[in-house]
Amino acid sequence: MDLNLTGKTALVTGGTKGIGRAIVDAFVSEGANVAFCARDADEVAAVEAAYADATPTVLGSVLNVRDAAALTAWVDDTAVRLGGIDMIVANVSALAIPDTAENWVESFEVDLMGTVNLVKASLPYLENSPAPSIVAISSVSGREADFASGPYGTAKSAIIGYISGLALQLADKGIRANVVSPGNTYEPGGVWAGIETGNPDLFSLAMGLNPTGRMGTPQEIADSVVFISSPRSSRTSGTNLVVDGALTRGMQF
Repeated sequence: MDLNLTGKTALVTGGTKGIGRAIVDAFVSEGANVAFCARDADEVAAVEAAYADATPTVLGSVLNVRDAAALTAWVDDTAVRLGGIDMIVANVSALAIPDTAENWVESFEVDLMGTVNLVKASLPYLENSPAPSIVAISSVSGREADFASGPYGTAKSAIIGYISGLALQLADKGIRANVVSPGNTYEPGGVWAGIETGNPDLFSLAMGLNPTGRMGTPQEIADSVVFISSPRSSRTSGTNLVVDGALTRGMQF
């Protein structure tokens, strides 16, 4: 299926590893130009170098999304360099799970306000796109109570509420807004790999809750993100797309 993304431009926050990197890969494979950001300069340079010979343009920037002014400048610069913006994906997360005062601030400033500020900076450009899309990455922890309830889960719930409101508010402008909520996602060096070695009891519990007998992969999440971002999903807005292999039990109406 042609997703009609050739020549369009996507912004991805947190694009150097995990789900974010897989999202960058998936957009590029569909012919989209991609601008991504992350905090680690070496990781940004490595990902950008990996696409040096790619036909679409791939631009990496070193950025902490907690810095609203720097985030806005990145969006503006990208729009100039790539001739506009069609799709944004607010992916970056502080992954601040333990219930501490610091983690509440981290989750608010990175997960929630990082999403809000990306949207606000991008809206003038999305309004000029023929196929504008907003996608925010939440989590099944934003949908139901689990071990990550607290700073992380609360911020992820707030993202779902925020994006749902945007979908209604922006519908008359043709701008779609959706959430993708991954379930347990495993990759070497990732969060669940760390839990596997550092907290084997929790890892065993989580695996037992996955009816497929495995966790998901970043690529499986990325494919859903890119499809729902694309013009082929033009009637989808205000949706929380849960990609979890039937991990969660509650029904969505």
